[in-house]
Amino acid sequence: MNYIDVVQDYNATLEQEKIDQELMLDFFKRNPDALDRSNLTAHVTSSVFIMNMAKTKVLMGFHNIYQSWGWFGGHNDGEADCLHVALKEATEETGIESFKKISESPVALDVIHVQNHIKKGRYVPDHLHLNVTYGLWVDDAVAINYNEAEHSGIKWFDINDYLDHVKEDRMIPLYQKIEKRMMAL
Repeated sequence: MNYIDVVQDYNATLEQEKIDQELMLDFFKRNPDALDRSNLTAHVTSSVFIMNMAKTKVLMGFHNIYQSWGWFGGHNDGEADCLHVALKEATEETGIESFKKISESPVALDVIHVQNHIKKGRYVPDHLHLNVTYGLWVDDAVAINYNEAEHSGIKWFDINDYLDHVKEDRMIPLYQKIEKRMMAL
């Protein structure tokens, strides 16, 4: 499904998501290059939050740029299908090829501020990620591998303490929101 339709059809229940949804749709109308990171103001990203089938563990990678444990995902880079991007990124970043999708629809929409940083030797200015997140379940006994270009490690964390390892304070409320939704399913 096209990224505009995904965001438009999303059933936002929180005020934050309603406002973010509005912002995203407005940005898409004004910026035909919203799928490309060449848009230095904002661009579409797709992420996944991965839990084990028993809902007792969360799979996270230690992100090289952010120096924190976190979810998996990436830039859409011209690809309009957010679910396709999210699943591709999940496989590339974890080595896992078989996931159980919670739904074809996202579990969260968020506008995320990204602080300036150096990536591959180039300066990247502050910008926004217009992020669509999908929930995945996977057997925690499957082999996992991390992508050294993105992460310095990957591991399962107990559901009760995974947030203790997240060093990006701005991400904690997002993870809590997603965890709560996935636990309710």
